[in-house]
Amino acid sequence: MIPSSYIPDNEMAKLSARMLIEIGAIGFNSETPYKLASGLPSPTYVDCRKLISFARIRATLMDFLTVKILRDVGMEKIDNIAGGETAGIPFAALVAERMGLPMTYVRKKPKGYGKNARIEGVINSDQTVLLVEDLATDGGSKVSFVEAIRQTGASCNDTAVIFYYDIFSEASAIFKKNNIKLHFLCTWWDILEEVKLQKTFTSSTIKEVEKFLNSPREWQNERL
Repeated sequence: MIPSSYIPDNEMAKLSARMLIEIGAIGFNSETPYKLASGLPSPTYVDCRKLISFARIRATLMDFLTVKILRDVGMEKIDNIAGGETAGIPFAALVAERMGLPMTYVRKKPKGYGKNARIEGVINSDQTVLLVEDLATDGGSKVSFVEAIRQTGASCNDTAVIFYYDIFSEASAIFKKNNIKLHFLCTWWDILEEVKLQKTFTSSTIKEVEKFLNSPREWQNERL
């Protein structure tokens, strides 16, 4: 069912951040930094995959994301919802169900047997496809998924995520260069504002996290 109306974007951002904190999807650790997929250290970590285990929060955030898509992209401009392997698949299915649209998913790499496909499901060359993922960092993986979709002949210029890091300066340039518009519910800045209000972490931890968010590459280089 398509949500017909919802609260303003800034309120959705605030509530989305609050819900991620509530389910323990947000980690701050300045003393023993997390290791990102890139191999670089970070005092912050977000695990959107946890959402699938929390039915009420999952449903609310998927309503939020659907409304965000309808507001930013349009009611009838999308023909197909594609999820990125692996984390994007359940969220793509939930959004597709709400929008009454076909759903597909994109593999990170060709599966290596059979038809050696990257696309699972059906995408037609005359369709406009929207990519759904759990989060976006610097934009690299989104470009790979979008390129795979475009190789089918379909159009794909929009990506929707629950969480966007919004701290890496190169990300916006990567999206722009590849003609991808990113739509998101909340960022690290929304999380930071909420943890300060809730006093979820110690002041020293928040101070170190804020230092990282303002200059992530510098913070990482100091610890390599």
